[in-house]
Amino acid sequence: MINLRAFCRFSWRVFQFRPFSCEPLISQMNKCTDEEQVFDLIEKNKSILSEKQVGYAFNILWEFKKQNTSLLKNVKYIKDHPQFLTLQNVTTKKIEHMNDETLVNVLYITQQFAVEAHDPFVEALVIEAWRRLERFEISVLSKFSSCLADQQLYFSPLMGKIADTVNKNLETTQDLRSLSVLMVNISSLISQHFQEQLVNKTELLLDTIDSSHVNIARRIVQFLRNTKYCYYPLLERCNKVFLSNANDLDLESISKILSLYNSLQFHSFEFFAVAKKRLTEMIPLIDQPASFVKLFVALAPMAGPEEKKKLKSTLLLMSEELTSQQALTVIGAMEEIESRNARLIKKIASILQKHLDNYKPKELLKITRALIFLHFQNKDFFVKLRELLLSHLKISIKPDEITTLVCTISMLPPPYLDKTGLSQIEAILPQCDLNDLNILATSVLRWIQYDHMCLDSVTGKQLKLLQKLDHYGHQRLRKCNNLNLLWEELKTLTKGDWFSESLLEEAVAALQSMMDEIDYENVTGIASFISRTNYLSPLLLDRIASVVIQHIKKIHPFAVLAVILPFSTLNYDPPQRDEFFGTCIQHLNSYLSKLDPLMLVFLGFSLATLEYFPEHLLKAIFNIQFLAKLDSQLALLCSSLSMRVQYRLMELNRAVYLECPEYQIPWFHDRFCQQQYNKDVGSMNGAQQQIYKMLAELLGGNNCVKASVLTPYFHTVDFEFTLDKRKKPLPYGNQNITLGKLPEMHWELNTQIDGSRLPPGAERIALEFLDSRAFCGNIPHLKGKSAMKKRHLEILGYHVIQIPHFEWNSMTLSTKDARMDYLRERIFGEGKS
Repeated sequence: MINLRAFCRFSWRVFQFRPFSCEPLISQMNKCTDEEQVFDLIEKNKSILSEKQVGYAFNILWEFKKQNTSLLKNVKYIKDHPQFLTLQNVTTKKIEHMNDETLVNVLYITQQFAVEAHDPFVEALVIEAWRRLERFEISVLSKFSSCLADQQLYFSPLMGKIADTVNKNLETTQDLRSLSVLMVNISSLISQHFQEQLVNKTELLLDTIDSSHVNIARRIVQFLRNTKYCYYPLLERCNKVFLSNANDLDLESISKILSLYNSLQFHSFEFFAVAKKRLTEMIPLIDQPASFVKLFVALAPMAGPEEKKKLKSTLLLMSEELTSQQALTVIGAMEEIESRNARLIKKIASILQKHLDNYKPKELLKITRALIFLHFQNKDFFVKLRELLLSHLKISIKPDEITTLVCTISMLPPPYLDKTGLSQIEAILPQCDLNDLNILATSVLRWIQYDHMCLDSVTGKQLKLLQKLDHYGHQRLRKCNNLNLLWEELKTLTKGDWFSESLLEEAVAALQSMMDEIDYENVTGIASFISRTNYLSPLLLDRIASVVIQHIKKIHPFAVLAVILPFSTLNYDPPQRDEFFGTCIQHLNSYLSKLDPLMLVFLGFSLATLEYFPEHLLKAIFNIQFLAKLDSQLALLCSSLSMRVQYRLMELNRAVYLECPEYQIPWFHDRFCQQQYNKDVGSMNGAQQQIYKMLAELLGGNNCVKASVLTPYFHTVDFEFTLDKRKKPLPYGNQNITLGKLPEMHWELNTQIDGSRLPPGAERIALEFLDSRAFCGNIPHLKGKSAMKKRHLEILGYHVIQIPHFEWNSMTLSTKDARMDYLRERIFGEGKS
């Protein structure tokens, strides 16, 4: 009887609070047709909801959000609904009892409904997740990391704890989908060693999934982009996944992949060709501005003239609907494709001007660079922009932000700052890295140059600031004792006069002091830096050659061009020249069919400047199949890069034809050269004008010397003249030359060397004035291209006389008589009598 009474009391407590329907609550939620019905159930059952039921309620609401049906309510409606708040309050009481998966899932869905990170409910979920973090399954951990990423907590201690947990469990991890999510989210916090471990684990796990996992491959590439690690083996494997699923890729996926490839400077022309075809098909199908902007950014850089015209005309029609961020994206893309569509530029600029107040400093820098590059002219726009930048600068305290603002202001007229702005720069100098210092110094030099142009005196304040920049730059270099840290700062530092004039020598000295740290992992980066500096350091180049020879199997074939380039550019042979080049080429031989044609052309040219002509490589380039593939790829490049590749192919063709006739590779660039050289060749510079007048005087008149002569195979020679066997000048005939204007070129379609036209014993002379570009920056050592040109002219039958700028402009040759004597000595081998 006692048990029966107890059961009756229990039954009364349960059934007096039971809803009208006896059907289980989760089943009722499944039958709901919109959010309002779910909220009704929550209101009626709020006192008895279990942790499982509240988790399910969040899931149902999220499903309605994703379905995008006609009954769908917007995010704001759900977030502000009273019963959504009720659901949060009920859930708060159940948090401790939720299982791990439900807990993190509720956090994820809550954030999708735009509940702020500082909301007490979100904070409670995060704190509870933090408490359990080390026991999370990897799938739950990856979702939690995405929640933190949505809150921009990439550098938080909690994300650091997640990274540590991943590190501890990496060996037993088998779920690549979850791991790839985690890799992207923790990428800002990991060490280089941990980065390598993640890459190695990813390579192993890639073998366990099928080729349809595009999102996994995309996240892996995103991780490599985030860590600035262009690891070719992994990129190639991910690229194969994208290619095998190319027909299923949508605009969003293609756009993201192309953006990632661009950041990593990874060129897959197979993917570019597929992407171009898919994107071109989408042009008439997309009518929404947001999607069309993505299409424009992805397709425009590789589109043909007709596609570009369609893209621009459609974008012009949609321009009124563009948001501030979309306009910013468009102007960046227009800069990339070098668009000169005045109407579109003006329209996008008007949208940018409306929203100028809403842009961040880095976005203002992007806008300024793009509009200046596109030759946009609007005084009111730039006045407003300058005022806005100055107002930002007055209140800014972050070093990177101040650097960005100063750089942007220096591009606008007038480019100087007041004393307050200069003082702000001085205040942040101790916190600046080399890149910041370089940007600031470049800005100061712009002000000084502007003062000179306006005939104003250079203020002492500017000069003192420049001295302080020098001081902090040298100080930073002297304190650095880790090669990889130094390289991180140096790799973007070859632009601008300040670095090359003030810091380059000490930067090279710092690299030399740590050159024992150059290994197979950083050798490519160091070599690339040297290529761009124009500074010849035999110690560093010898070390690079030694590392490459020793570790060639650990260096990806894609990186071989980068390690060869400084030797080619600076015309330097290491002591183990043949072994170095032989090792590189042997490493490439089995990979020639996989290398992009562009890379092969640049590689072949680089080796040619060093008089190295591997037959296997050259035969791989100069064949019909390769050239057809190259042509198809050139159509995907911007015009400037396409022309550069074609020009390098011509130069390689000329070098092989002249220097290796035994290979029987024909010369086939006559038409290309005629098209390129059939343009106004411009004017002589001051030194060339001086030399021309003196040569005419020395040789007996203008008819004894030709200026800007086009040789067989299209080398251009500054001056040409002929001496008979007694070293007497031979006249050419009448030439009418206006001083400073180069004479008209005459084409010789017969490119055969015609030495028989010269009288017996006569000699054709090519005299070249070599400016600073022909020499290394630190020593008077002839660079690769200039040395190769001299060889070619000699093969063509010329006696070559080179006049270095540092000799012509020296104090020794400060008078006309001294220069005449110098020319007489170089030409006739005798001084003034």
